[in-house]
Amino acid sequence: MIDSSSLSPQAKRAVHSVSVTAGRLTHRARMLPGFLIVGAQRCGTTSMYRTLSQHPAVLKSPLHKGVHFFDTSYDRGLPWYQGHFPLRSRAARAARATPVTFESSPYYMFHPLAAERISRDLPGVRLLVLLRDPVERAYSAHAHELARGYETEPFERALELEASRLAGEAERIMADPSYRSHSHQHHAYRTRGQYIEQLERLEKLFGRDRIHVVDSSDFFTDPAPVYAAVLDFLGLPFLGNPVFERHNARPRSPLPAQLGKALDEHFIPYDKRLAGWLGRDPSWRR
Repeated sequence: MIDSSSLSPQAKRAVHSVSVTAGRLTHRARMLPGFLIVGAQRCGTTSMYRTLSQHPAVLKSPLHKGVHFFDTSYDRGLPWYQGHFPLRSRAARAARATPVTFESSPYYMFHPLAAERISRDLPGVRLLVLLRDPVERAYSAHAHELARGYETEPFERALELEASRLAGEAERIMADPSYRSHSHQHHAYRTRGQYIEQLERLEKLFGRDRIHVVDSSDFFTDPAPVYAAVLDFLGLPFLGNPVFERHNARPRSPLPAQLGKALDEHFIPYDKRLAGWLGRDPSWRR
């Protein structure tokens, strides 16, 4: 496959189409992920993806960081998915240690069917989860969706609409796996920050030993020990620290204090349960 990082959007689409077709034809000779970054959205997943991609034994999906197979493209089939990853023969030559490939699709953690699909198709896979202050996450997600054209309402109004926008959407996805919900994917500002609900669902399918949670504040404040812990979880050798950089931060105006206070109060019971699950307080409650 071709590395498309320096190509124009039009060229990327053309290369992607050709490469995925070629990948599908050779899928049996290609790797499947040994781990996934499954979320949460706007919690540093891109930064973690680029950090891990610098490890000599970690080989990313060549065309983009998120394949979105287990959430919105599952009907394309596993050969299509496997076609996104490196050939095993090339991977073995390229890596200085036993190679592993991965991708990062932050909707996986929240999508109601993704976890079950992952557990069925990738037995033994390990999951990386990144979390941040859910108030900041919600506000960042709104700015992100607004910039991408998936949101048109101001933040306070979007919060008011969230319950009605999401009403019945998870159930519709469960009832019809081909159904794609725009609001479930793009308008769940509070709900995606109720992390404990998603972690408990993952735990039922994967167990605690195959889930590693990273507090993104710790990662950005002191990345080296967080990175070392991730390598230990993945069973990868330490081969030196990579370049640690923060990616995809969007400038935005300060969150109004009253709105931030109301959001913070909403998340208190969820964060208490999260602290019990983690065995420690998350950074935003310390």
